[in-house]
Amino acid sequence: MISSTVYRIATRGGRVSQFRAFSGSALRGYEFIKTSKSDKGALLIELNRPKALNALCTPLIIELNQALKEAETDSSIGATVITGSEKAFAAGADIKEMKDLSFSDAYGKDFIENWSEQVYNVKKPIIAAVNGFALGGGCELAMMADVLYVGEKAKFGQPEIKLGVIPGAGGSQRLARAIGKAKAMEICLTGDMFSAQQAYDWGLAAKIFPPEQLVSEAVKTAEKIASYSKIAVKAVKEVINEGYNLGLDQGIKYERRVFHSLFGSHDQKEGMSAFAEKREPKWKDE
Repeated sequence: MISSTVYRIATRGGRVSQFRAFSGSALRGYEFIKTSKSDKGALLIELNRPKALNALCTPLIIELNQALKEAETDSSIGATVITGSEKAFAAGADIKEMKDLSFSDAYGKDFIENWSEQVYNVKKPIIAAVNGFALGGGCELAMMADVLYVGEKAKFGQPEIKLGVIPGAGGSQRLARAIGKAKAMEICLTGDMFSAQQAYDWGLAAKIFPPEQLVSEAVKTAEKIASYSKIAVKAVKEVINEGYNLGLDQGIKYERRVFHSLFGSHDQKEGMSAFAEKREPKWKDE
């Protein structure tokens, strides 16, 4: 039995998306995140440590990973939006948690390994909707998403150099791949922040919105993705991520093999038949 609380987020043009807060057996209650689901297949995860500007800590990451893991097996969810508040997406990692760690603690227990690997390996698409500060671990979490949308006042950065360390959850690697070695090197060496407009101009962010519209726009995109065949959506994410780390020739061959494999699916037959018959497809996600 699943109980839920219904609330609404208005979008531009007057359209309203309904959200139901998970409880019971669907997605349990959490301390450091809030979860809700739209009636069109979008999961919304809100980081919820307002007094700490949503600073990331291991308990928050555990909850985030758990919510994403449960969403993977929920057939009613097609895509996820991760966001924070208008003031901060996540203003770094919780320094209090890590400041006294020894090398053997950090290395021996693979500290923050689960901050990077589990989020990145989720098979359903993730959109990060970033308002306010996304610094250090917050910037890294935003870059783990498949699509990054930003509010006009968002601020990004990898300021770990100011603490005597370096990014540890993929920040230096993903940033260099996204915006180029020279810019990434400057940002990581100086600890300087960069703006939402720069994130967009450099190709790190896909779209930029007024802060008050950001989450609604991200949810609309998640709902659009959720309206398609889940097996095709999964394949798109897989071929882009796999091909990104391959040479062009290998990437094209990999893409073609996955393309061919989809001709064994019901949804390929349904999608192409619906197009030819000028009707809406009825996906079975198989």
